[in-house]
Amino acid sequence: MTKGRIHSLESFGTVDGPGTRYVVFVQGCPMRCLYCHNPDTWAMTGGDMIDPEYIIEQYLHNEPFYVNGGGLTVTGGEPLMQIDFLIDLFTLCKEHNIHTCIDSSGIAYRPENAGLIAKLDTLMPLTDLVMLDIKHIDPEMHKKITGQPNDGILAFAQYLSDKGVDTWISRPEPD
Repeated sequence: MTKGRIHSLESFGTVDGPGTRYVVFVQGCPMRCLYCHNPDTWAMTGGDMIDPEYIIEQYLHNEPFYVNGGGLTVTGGEPLMQIDFLIDLFTLCKEHNIHTCIDSSGIAYRPENAGLIAKLDTLMPLTDLVMLDIKHIDPEMHKKITGQPNDGILAFAQYLSDKGVDTWISRPEPD
């Protein structure tokens, strides 16, 4: 099993997907959003290296809180920067009938990266919901707000649509 570089764990999230959620905040994000709520997750180093089994143990310890249609959400940082960890974690989730959600900006998506696409094709059947934050639809404004282009993010939205993945799209508003 691949360990994840984890910033923090939250046992009672109520805004990170449907129901009450166990929320895994991964460490590392290439975006530099001007209004980021978690800038302490930007660095690709730091955090704790945690086994997927440990996260499942913690989830199961609190499982009665999640029976209201909740489950487990991985957010960040940027979860797709740690796709091997996500595959291992979500495989265990499915063994325990845990609803899975990825809260992502989609910044890691590169349609020309066949290896990434193959891993996404493995991950998506294990994923019940993707919450996709499209920071801005205009390419210049997106780059100004995040420091990154949005072409790969929009391509990821198309990928999710083509695969029939349940997706909630949001466009966060600056505070």
